[in-house]
Amino acid sequence: MTQYARNTNVSVTQSQIEVQAILRRYGANRFGTMEDEKSAYLMFEYQGLLIQIQINMPSKDDFVRTPTGRPRNNAQIEREHEQAIKQKWRALVLAVKAKLEAVESGISTIEQEFLAFVMMPDGKPLADHLVPNLKKIVETGSMPKMLTMGV
Repeated sequence: MTQYARNTNVSVTQSQIEVQAILRRYGANRFGTMEDEKSAYLMFEYQGLLIQIQINMPSKDDFVRTPTGRPRNNAQIEREHEQAIKQKWRALVLAVKAKLEAVESGISTIEQEFLAFVMMPDGKPLADHLVPNLKKIVETGSMPKMLTMGV
């Protein structure tokens, strides 16, 4: 399988500006990006929901060797690492645009498209609460209290 935008020339900054323009065009507000050594974050508010998408970024250690096992020099490692980061941001732009277009077109809802990324009152995304227990929920058929409220 090929990786979307694997050879992109679009800078990270250009992708960040583009994703913010897309969010603005579809009616999101209070948005921004943030990065640390291991992750990048896209945060925004849409129809009253606070959404934070975390993207795990590649480590330079991932590029010490070529796919065939040959060692790379520092300049090659830096170039491959930067390219992988650019690719991640391009993929994020595509994903956000597709999700918002699905909402705009009536194919889906904002809740369905971004449910896993909705920030809960404890500061964690909903996925952090559900994903670790999902297999157990399906296997046992036992719904967590949070999901049975009002039923």
